[in-house]
Amino acid sequence: MMSERDLQRIGVLTEVLAGPRNVASAATVLDLSVRQVSRLMLWYRDGGGGALHQARRRTSNNHLESGVGEYALELVRRNYRNIGPTLASEALQDRHGIKVGRETVRKWMVADGLWLSRKQSKTSTSHGSVESPNVRQNRDSVLAVQTQSVAAHSRSKD
Repeated sequence: MMSERDLQRIGVLTEVLAGPRNVASAATVLDLSVRQVSRLMLWYRDGGGGALHQARRRTSNNHLESGVGEYALELVRRNYRNIGPTLASEALQDRHGIKVGRETVRKWMVADGLWLSRKQSKTSTSHGSVESPNVRQNRDSVLAVQTQSVAAHSRSKD
């Protein structure tokens, strides 16, 4: 399937080959340099596919094989559910030989409910439950509780 941009490129390159348009005007229309349009013209003349991106339909360099993601997430669920995505990613690589980026593991954990984003953890009401291991406590409330306990302890000594 071709995008609007690809269709426009093919149309303009066809006009250049047919004669009514020159390379300089094609460069202006396509918002490319004259050199880039000349290069596209060579590819288009040779096989017609030069107007399209050369990496189209190739798999990504970071593509995981089918099933590896599900297997890695299952390992995280079973063995690493109470740790963060960075440590889980390192454990997957060190112990199981699965090299996955921490952001990928974080996305998987958030989607599976094993990890909360910072925004979600601030609005969460459960503290320290297994479903939300990274809930952060408000620093001021912790300080207030500590101050009250110190004051109560000093009064009890008097």
